Amino acid sequence: MSFLRNVKGFKSVTLQPAHILVLGFMGLIFIGTCLFMIPAATRDRHHLSLIDALFEATSAVCVTGLAVVDTGTTFTLFGQIILLILIQLGGWGFITSGILMFIILGKKIGLKQRLLLQESLNTFSLQGIIKLVQRVIIITLIVEAIGAIVLSIRWSQEMGWGRAIYYGIFHSISAFNNAGFGLEADSLSKWVGDPTVNIVITALLILGGIGFYVVADVFEKRNFRKLSLHTKVTLFFTLVLNVFSTVIIFGLEYNNPATLGGLGLSDKWWAAYFQGVVPRTAGFNSIDIGQMTLSSQVYMMGLMFIGAASGSTAGGIKVTTFALLLLALAAVITNREDINIFQRRVPASLVSRALSIAVSGVIFIFVIFFLLTITEKGAEMSEIAFETVSAFGTVGMSAGLTMDLSPIGKILITVMMFIGRLGPLTMAFALAIHSKKKAKIRYAEEKILLG
Repeated sequence: MSFLRNVKGFKSVTLQPAHILVLGFMGLIFIGTCLFMIPAATRDRHHLSLIDALFEATSAVCVTGLAVVDTGTTFTLFGQIILLILIQLGGWGFITSGILMFIILGKKIGLKQRLLLQESLNTFSLQGIIKLVQRVIIITLIVEAIGAIVLSIRWSQEMGWGRAIYYGIFHSISAFNNAGFGLEADSLSKWVGDPTVNIVITALLILGGIGFYVVADVFEKRNFRKLSLHTKVTLFFTLVLNVFSTVIIFGLEYNNPATLGGLGLSDKWWAAYFQGVVPRTAGFNSIDIGQMTLSSQVYMMGLMFIGAASGSTAGGIKVTTFALLLLALAAVITNREDINIFQRRVPASLVSRALSIAVSGVIFIFVIFFLLTITEKGAEMSEIAFETVSAFGTVGMSAGLTMDLSPIGKILITVMMFIGRLGPLTMAFALAIHSKKKAKIRYAEEKILLG
């Protein structure tokens, strides 16, 4: 895609898929920022400041959940609906949302749009890409509807039907898209031991977090042996991380009076399960994150850095990247040449890509964290680190720093959320200057010492 080709003095500018993804998300964020600044979007009829509106719009489009204002008390119904629309569009990705409009209008979808879809959905090939988009949209609407109905019935027991239905719809969309926005100031703490709320919200989070490709693959094949390697790895490591994290959080917080200490045994397990699942996906919480032990917060930062699955609504380096790095490490330690899992060999080129994703993620986190230590003078280092990793993983959990961020700090976290949603490697590609020229000289090879 070239612009300014015929303008004198300008060279042809070619936009790669990574550039278009960046510009598309920036466009959605710009529209959201403008809408949040309309007086009708806030209850006091005083529009949000530019920085606050930008932060909220970025958090919604990047399905993060970090907020500098309380969603339930700050926004009017109009503002909350705008928030939900941005969450849904951001969860799908602007390319998928655009293709939906093409389908509705009966427009032809060309090769350029299909290539963008492949980049956006992170799929292996162009074959069946439009069919996958249709499944993405249908699966999303069905799952969100089921979640909304169950939550509405549950909440109708303690609030009017009208409010219960709205709460159900809002939290179902927010959960499935891994956004983590809630209508209560303390998120879901009121229902810390409620089985229905815990099961429905985490089920929505997990379904949204494993990725549309995995959901479609399971729906189509319905047999573990026939599933693709990507689906098998995603499901296996998601299960392992969720079970392991539940036990870890339960053990670390068991005697903490500010979190699990004052709860009954059943409620402790529900709270541990909930907080073990959500750090890789969305920023809901059923206990006070700021009151959790430092060891729990550090462990949760690890989960947020890993994130959920490729092609999902979540951020982080992705669980498949983490799995591949572990497998590569195991292969090096055991002096094996091949990386094998589920009776399949993983190409060596994917290891290099996984390492690039992880390293670029660490670099982006370090840079933003370093800058925040300069701008947020009174904040604890642990709070700054937690906030930075949460933004990178588009998780939305906060140890209490978000609403106290300085204007520059808000901008830095906004940038981190944007990087986290697009993916560190996509951002690196977008920022890099690509050259199509092949190297004329290939130098002699020489080894360097490692480790």
